[in-house]
Amino acid sequence: MRTRRKLFVVTASVALLIASTAVASQAKDNPAPDVTGLAAAVPQIDQVTQLTEPGVASRPADVTGSAATRAAAARTVCDPGAAWLRPRFSALDLRGGDSVTITGSAGGSLELTARNWPGKAFHTRAFPGSCLSVSADLSDPASRYAIDSYQYGATDLAQATVTVAGAGDICGTACNQTDDLIASINPVSVFTAGDNAYESGTLSEFNNQYAPTWGAFKSKTYPTPGNHEYGTSGAKGYFDYFNGTGNNTGRAGERGKGYYSYDVGDWHFVALNSDIAHGAGSTQEQWLKADLAANTKPCTAAYTHHPRFSGGDHGDDTGMGALVTALYNGKADLFVTGHDHHYERFAPATPSGAIDNANGLRHFVIGTGGRALYSSRSTTAGPSQVFNNNTFGVGKFQLTATGYTMDFVPVAGRTFTDHVTGTCHKASAGPDFGVASSPSSVSVPQGSSASSTVTVSSSGGFSSPVALTASGLPAGVSAAFSPASVTPAANGSATSSLSLSASATAASGTYQVTVTGTSGGVTRTAAVSVTVSPSGSTSFSDDFESDRGWTVNPSGSDTATTGRFERGDPEQTLSTYSDQVKQLGTTPSGSNALSTGRLAGAAYGDNDLDGGVTSVRSPALTVPAGGGLSFAYSVAHGDNSSTADYLRVNVVSGSATTKVWEKLGAAAEVAGAWKTATVDLSAYAGQSVTLLVTAADASGGSLFEAQVDDVKVTGASGAASSGYSVAVFDGVATRD
Repeated sequence: MRTRRKLFVVTASVALLIASTAVASQAKDNPAPDVTGLAAAVPQIDQVTQLTEPGVASRPADVTGSAATRAAAARTVCDPGAAWLRPRFSALDLRGGDSVTITGSAGGSLELTARNWPGKAFHTRAFPGSCLSVSADLSDPASRYAIDSYQYGATDLAQATVTVAGAGDICGTACNQTDDLIASINPVSVFTAGDNAYESGTLSEFNNQYAPTWGAFKSKTYPTPGNHEYGTSGAKGYFDYFNGTGNNTGRAGERGKGYYSYDVGDWHFVALNSDIAHGAGSTQEQWLKADLAANTKPCTAAYTHHPRFSGGDHGDDTGMGALVTALYNGKADLFVTGHDHHYERFAPATPSGAIDNANGLRHFVIGTGGRALYSSRSTTAGPSQVFNNNTFGVGKFQLTATGYTMDFVPVAGRTFTDHVTGTCHKASAGPDFGVASSPSSVSVPQGSSASSTVTVSSSGGFSSPVALTASGLPAGVSAAFSPASVTPAANGSATSSLSLSASATAASGTYQVTVTGTSGGVTRTAAVSVTVSPSGSTSFSDDFESDRGWTVNPSGSDTATTGRFERGDPEQTLSTYSDQVKQLGTTPSGSNALSTGRLAGAAYGDNDLDGGVTSVRSPALTVPAGGGLSFAYSVAHGDNSSTADYLRVNVVSGSATTKVWEKLGAAAEVAGAWKTATVDLSAYAGQSVTLLVTAADASGGSLFEAQVDDVKVTGASGAASSGYSVAVFDGVATRD
């Protein structure tokens, strides 16, 4: 809230909560928690449009890699309770034979190379399970990648459905009937297969005929033009209507081209223009080949106006052969057209029309959007299965990550329908399993041990034993699994505890250990980064300049409406009531810190902590002998604060959460200032724990800002020993 009196600002350089090493997944029928990785902002770049399924949400992430970091462990992105994850690459610049591989914790993997969307941001296919791992094989110094967010859903990927609908040859006498069908279906997107407004596709015809009917869905329509649009030079009325008068680009694609692509769920859609050059070697055909090669989705559909195969009045159009051949070679699944005013479904076929159930392209003619139907027939080279020329209607496509269900939906009063299902050529629906580790990065002091939970997840009904092994262990480090073999239930999961022990003489350094699951001749892997540190040295350190794996709202129970913890460069806020700096714009080191809402906003109280509690959890760490925690923090608040407001640090070990430090609010104006605190963690020596930092605005309208930075956990020889006043807090000695 923005009231003058809202003056509790808490800035904590390290509000830490030590939490257990593994995050338990929620049942898939529970809502996915609001779990957010601490990601820095990424500039806007050209991107492949991604439409999402109902019930799908997104969260930020911060996963990057380059040739300079190619030896680092695979990165893991997890969202407890999610049934699947779909990462967004904000950058993928790969050179030569370099590659990035994504593997889902419940199966499935995808290798990305230099051909995949160079210069564009894009979402890959979705991966089943609540975690995915990202590993890179980079040798060229210029190769790099970045993931800035991911989509997730709580519905099993196999059941997650998205609906699109459309037709061609629309307005027409009956487009005021077919638009009712679109409204009833309520699809995520609408496609048009050309000849949208008769007779010549002028802007006036679009405004007077199309706009009052199908125009109701303009905001979610992805159109293609037909020959009637080109009754106006350059299809000017068409581009003016969908892109805006005089605009060169927009929903209809670039003016003069009119071909483009976008993604819906796990489907790649390609809108083509059959009224401009589209033969072999044409600019459009070459673009289509490159687009299909760049595509990372398992399923592909294309649509345009003129059909390659048709048993109607106009008949087959052999001039469409080059585009159809490109689609077939690119393993596209569906091709929808209009032009002939009837409905027709074909069996999957080769470009010449031979039935090919394994790899064929299924053609549809849906020229039933509202223009008068044709009564005549012709012979087609395509394998026609269903034909109807007396019913207006639309095609309804229900799409999953592995296939489609198509229904022809007739206008009111007509009885003809059609129904067909199919499986995508590039979808993997067979039994499979995936391996993931959490945490994927552990620190092991010499003479100590650390643990990680290995999860084996089933997909496609897999339910066989999986043997677990570890490789890449440095000298002096051993690994043990308990149990060494697990058997997940079909479409379920099973876990094993991986214990990593370092001898007193183990060589210091960071190593990539590969966890391999083997079942029959199939292997799946996950990577664990193991850092061996000298006894008594710093076992964990984070200055928040890069993402080390902290998770916001790890339990999914935070109540704060604004001011949730963020990693990034904080902006200074100045109270106009007290003339005090509340949130600090400087940090003890580097440029980043944890802050309760790092942006200043238009007014100083815009982005402070409001509405309850915000929390952030560290990655798992092992506390060394004589362990101590130190961190920088800042807490600022107004005189309407109270002791109900706080910044707090907790240690989570197993199922126990213990408060080890806190700073309370008070009814006084307090400016932000960086201070240092230390906490004795010797009681947790040898244990794998996490730090949980929480902050709360529980005083109603108070202003509260908290910041944390430079978090360190050290052994006996590295712990601070002087320069601080000592207080006793809940039985634990702390220094503030």
